[in-house]
Amino acid sequence: MFGLRLCPWLQPGIRVCTVSQQSVHKLASLQKATTLPPKKVQSLLYPFSDLEGYLDRSVDRTPFQLFHPSLEDMLEAEKLYCSTPTHKIDYYVSAERMDHAPALKQPEVCFIGRSNVGKSSLIKGLFSLTPEVEVRVSKTPGHTKKMNFFRVGKAFTIVDMPGYGHKAPQDFVDMVEPYLYTRKNLARTFLLVDGSVGLQRADMIALEMCEEIRRPYVIVVTKIDKCGQGALLTNLLNLQDVVKRQTTSCFPQPILVSSLHFWGIYLLRCFIAHVTGSIKLTDTSQS
Repeated sequence: MFGLRLCPWLQPGIRVCTVSQQSVHKLASLQKATTLPPKKVQSLLYPFSDLEGYLDRSVDRTPFQLFHPSLEDMLEAEKLYCSTPTHKIDYYVSAERMDHAPALKQPEVCFIGRSNVGKSSLIKGLFSLTPEVEVRVSKTPGHTKKMNFFRVGKAFTIVDMPGYGHKAPQDFVDMVEPYLYTRKNLARTFLLVDGSVGLQRADMIALEMCEEIRRPYVIVVTKIDKCGQGALLTNLLNLQDVVKRQTTSCFPQPILVSSLHFWGIYLLRCFIAHVTGSIKLTDTSQS
């Protein structure tokens, strides 16, 4: 468990993240979340810690804890998600085809996943410190029909891809595959899997596509609050078995998130900042 040292935003000479005056979720800022009881903070920062006690001693924990940044690193990463006059965060453009995609130089990360897996809700959570950024979230599966580009200043771009599966655009493959194959500034693909139901056939097809492309990708397990811990652990261990046996380009550690409760949001923010070269981490080992 990490130690809650003197909060950096209380130390002299440390720039803090000032958020918009619009309505901001009470857990959007890690600065405020760290005032909660330590056990709750641990769950918010490292969701796997809540499951670890239920694992058999024979299960290797290492793949679940490879990326374990410090509280200070996550606070540093959080600053990137606050919009300022010199670091503007905004929705930039949408594209239906690769030839419509904007020519951007900064590193890019994209999110793909089944319709209704929670992509737009997750991106909304990442941008919760800047609520004026419009991320449309619909209860209707397959709402995202285009590639939506969001700029995070000059640091990086986040791309919300159309969902596959139920009511997905018929030309999903024609839209997404060319992007994944040819986007030179793509730093990482995040493949979202619903933790409450586990890997589905459509997810396996997407995973195989990512493997065929041979570019680094990460699995993000969403909706971890939507099922019991037993079911979540079963789905997570099944996922880990697939990653171990059937992948070569996938980061071994799945990132667990709940957009509703903000579990894992701070960790994912930090991971994105790290893989895009936007911050230099001081420590990624478990303390």
